[in-house]
Amino acid sequence: MTKGRVRTVLEMIKFEHSVFALPFALVGALLAARVTGSLPTWRQILWIIVAMVGARSAAMTMNRIADLKYDARNPRTANRALPKGDLTVGFAWVFTLIASAVLVIAAWQLNPLALKLSPLALVLLFFYSYTKRFTSWSHFVLGFCLGISPAAAWISIRGSLDWRMLILCAAVTLWVGGFDVLYACQDVEFDKTAGLYSIPKKFGIARALLIARAMHIVMVGLLAWLAFSFQLGWPAWAGIAVVASLLTYEHSLVKPNDLSKMNAAFFTVNGYISLLFLLFWGAATFVARR
Repeated sequence: MTKGRVRTVLEMIKFEHSVFALPFALVGALLAARVTGSLPTWRQILWIIVAMVGARSAAMTMNRIADLKYDARNPRTANRALPKGDLTVGFAWVFTLIASAVLVIAAWQLNPLALKLSPLALVLLFFYSYTKRFTSWSHFVLGFCLGISPAAAWISIRGSLDWRMLILCAAVTLWVGGFDVLYACQDVEFDKTAGLYSIPKKFGIARALLIARAMHIVMVGLLAWLAFSFQLGWPAWAGIAVVASLLTYEHSLVKPNDLSKMNAAFFTVNGYISLLFLLFWGAATFVARR
């Protein structure tokens, strides 16, 4: 595969967006390791990362296949690899199968429960691609697809699940779902003509922005509950304050009559949120109150 083709594939799956979910998964792994009293091994961290990349690559490619006819008609997405013909649908299917296999192999390398749950994870990830066709709440399904990553990482370390991980899953679900609501504001007119569903289409852009804001407020509250439930120290609370500040800034960039700063709000700010969350909460696992 040539360098240009590799670049096209990475663009198709938006590889750089892996930064959104991976830090939250690593926090789940660190919290699980804290309960065991020892750090995750490098082998565990490696296979968790491989599993995350495989899952996300499979999900994104499946989404591009499922949405091909819509992407071709939408001016915002018409330049993507499949609508332009830079990659074939056949290639996309093969890539999806390979990425799915990578997830299953990584889960097999982690523990039996992770392996058993990997097909279910793929079903959920693929199901999201079709939700915009019948529900306005697809943003929550997308959020949940990324929200399960901390629980998956916990299972990868512990071989079981702690109910407290559901708090972090809910927080990530609302975080991702909220910024997906923001992003969907760009496609309201197209969704109307294409017969697709979204919160901005259902409620209008102004109300959609308020819904996204409410989702992110609840997210911050859930993070506080999680920090309290694990009795984490000051770095966790400082991290929550940083996340809340960045979310406030993100929402200040997007207005009902001005979506011109959407890319800054969606890509840049959310990237900082996930990385800084990992930094502060990673530190908290070392200085947590016993």
